[in-house]
Amino acid sequence: MTAPPTRSRIKVCGLTREADLDAAAAAGVDAVGFVLYAPSPRAVTPVRAAELARRLPPWVTPVLLFVDEDPAAARAALEAIPGSMAQFHGDETPRQCADSTDGGRIPFLKVARIPLAGPAFDLVKFAGDYPMARAILLDAHVEGYGGSGKTFDWSRLPPSVAAHLVLSGGLTPANVGDGIRALRPRCLSLAVDVSSGVESAKGIKDPGKIHRFIAAVQAADGLQRA
Repeated sequence: MTAPPTRSRIKVCGLTREADLDAAAAAGVDAVGFVLYAPSPRAVTPVRAAELARRLPPWVTPVLLFVDEDPAAARAALEAIPGSMAQFHGDETPRQCADSTDGGRIPFLKVARIPLAGPAFDLVKFAGDYPMARAILLDAHVEGYGGSGKTFDWSRLPPSVAAHLVLSGGLTPANVGDGIRALRPRCLSLAVDVSSGVESAKGIKDPGKIHRFIAAVQAADGLQRA
């Protein structure tokens, strides 16, 4: 018997507007991300994130992105949005991640910022350092934190990682299928995370690009014809 296709979960990050949130949810994403990091051009306040999250239908997970946030402030933001997850994008230690999520009671992702050049990143060790993380999100190590449109060299990752991975960093409808095929055999499960690749301007999502991105993921998963 042939095994059923594996479905890659999809997150669209950096949402700032109701129309974009509604478009992403209607297109069938699994999660949406709100950036709670003031220097980002896609930043929203915790109050605004909660306001937007209330529009989400059931089964779409709100994810709050933090960069070296005070654990008490991060925990308060997460507790204000029922069913939310955290995404730690800075230099947070395992203890800081735990303190921000009530000892891991609130699920979280930890971001591994993969260098564009230089020595290979030890993803196996990194994943082992954050055993409470639900998944490790892979992003390109660039100035700033995410949303740069830069892609790192996927071939430099280890051949096997005993972790759930989320691929991010410069994904578009044109390359996400290649990323899925390159990484899925290396991990327990794979999700993809897109921001700039489905935008018409920073913080402004394009519904057509969102639909094309999802179609490309489904094609790579074998759930529809490319």
